[in-house]
Amino acid sequence: MKPLDDAALSRLREAVLEPDLSATRYRLISVAGKGGMGTVYVAEDSVLSRRVALKVLEPMRAPDPFLRREAQVLARLEHPGIVPVHDAGELPDGRRWYAMKLVQGERLDHALRRKLGLGERLRIFRQVCETVAFAHAQGVLHRDLKPQNVMLGPFGEVLLLDWGLALLGTDGDDGARVGTEGFRAPEARGDARADVYSLGAILGQMRPLPPALEAIARKATATLDARYPSAAALADDIDRFVEGDAVTAVPEGPFRKIARMLSRHRVAAGIVAAYVLGRGLLFFLTGR
Repeated sequence: MKPLDDAALSRLREAVLEPDLSATRYRLISVAGKGGMGTVYVAEDSVLSRRVALKVLEPMRAPDPFLRREAQVLARLEHPGIVPVHDAGELPDGRRWYAMKLVQGERLDHALRRKLGLGERLRIFRQVCETVAFAHAQGVLHRDLKPQNVMLGPFGEVLLLDWGLALLGTDGDDGARVGTEGFRAPEARGDARADVYSLGAILGQMRPLPPALEAIARKATATLDARYPSAAALADDIDRFVEGDAVTAVPEGPFRKIARMLSRHRVAAGIVAAYVLGRGLLFFLTGR
């Protein structure tokens, strides 16, 4: 008997794991992507005649409560920055699934390679902060914030994906150091400031940044007590920067304040400077 090569084994495995959707309203179309805990498929909703994303937990990959909890988290977080869940259930082989809006667009890590302008980068980051702040207000920590989990839609949408490691306030602090290296807070603590650290690491990936924004990123990834207390506080400092106000991440002395005010009101400062220069020149020439 001829042994199967790797490609054949891969096709065989996919055929075995392909979900049996015969008892559901969904028809399998294609594979959208694979993760550590499950596979996301593109499926057709036969009742509403629309395409959806169908996430199915793969056997022997993770305990079933993870997928169930992710669906429950998404179902309770109704926000423009979070993909809505439409349906959930269980396959004949015991694997659980849930159907959600099919997201199409570009991942943030890919978009950053295109050298986005500073204004666009801050718009995206500000919306991610707002979504995280909303989740925190509902008692949910994401715990795996990174550019790969941010999707940019074709009409300016900014969506935060992959809530599989989310922690509900009712779960209590499990003390686990979960997340992705480079974006994971150094402390093992189920606290909103762990997500703030990850947000700061994402901001740090959006270089080049002006010095004030570099300072904001450093404060967001500082030690626990020196960090921003919430995603909302971090977003407020971003807003201060955009408005030309002083940011809390940068100590401001009198000279820095004057320089910032002159930069913010460049036109008025230029008019005043021209007037003073003109008066000085007139006095020098006429003595009056």
